[in-house]
Amino acid sequence: MESLLTRRSITPRFNFTFAFIVALIVTFFGFNKTIKADALPFYPGEKLTFRLTWNFIPAGTAILEVLPMENINGVKYHHFVMTTKTNSFVDRIYKVRNRIDSYTDQDITRTVLYKKNELEGDKRSNTVVTFNWKDKEAQYSNFGKQKTPVPILPGTFDPFSIFYYVRLLDLEEDLEIIRPVTDGKRCVIGKAKIIKKTTVTLDAKKHEAYLIEPELKNIRGVFAKDKNAKIRLWVTADQRQIPIKIKSKIKIGSFTGVLISAENLAEEKIPDSIVARRMPN
Repeated sequence: MESLLTRRSITPRFNFTFAFIVALIVTFFGFNKTIKADALPFYPGEKLTFRLTWNFIPAGTAILEVLPMENINGVKYHHFVMTTKTNSFVDRIYKVRNRIDSYTDQDITRTVLYKKNELEGDKRSNTVVTFNWKDKEAQYSNFGKQKTPVPILPGTFDPFSIFYYVRLLDLEEDLEIIRPVTDGKRCVIGKAKIIKKTTVTLDAKKHEAYLIEPELKNIRGVFAKDKNAKIRLWVTADQRQIPIKIKSKIKIGSFTGVLISAENLAEEKIPDSIVARRMPN
């Protein structure tokens, strides 16, 4: 099996880890879409765990968490975290240990702070993006070295917290939606379309879900190099709109993330096949 997992194949894979791909997809949602009037579909303590595979080879896990609101300079903000890591087998070839922290205003209308600490192979980064809403610009730094600030649009999110904003929206078939997003290096407007409402089977259990596909023309890296590249995301067709499956297809192969555990969800019953499932040994 190790011959299949060469450094050449692992490196591009984890340059586009689950964390990046989820962030990429949710970049494109909801600039003009109506927000639900009822309670939030997520609360502090929520924890979603995904199993990651590349070309059917187990690769690692990704965890999305809602942390307690945090006080920054006397103001409370929402705090969202994503961690991604390779398993012990892949560690020997290309070790990944990534963490993203995103902070939004209380109404979840824009980002105020974004942090990304990455270890991928022998490369490290410690990124901080501060959002200056008075001057409408975002300041990127890596290990304290700053880049020139980039202008941002009203309602701009970072590439991760936008995911939680999406879960506040009323989704429907054939909807095309947009949103500005920045990683501190540039601010882009992207598009995505809800293709259809469909059924997803996980461990012999069926779940109603929306299939969503983003437009990739503004995306750099391996997706830009493959005109047939595609990303698909399935989210539950209920009040929570939880991602249950994600899949990308590019020249070097296929990446898949599947939800295997959902803990401390909001007070609404969801299928037992998703709630509180445990990671395999």
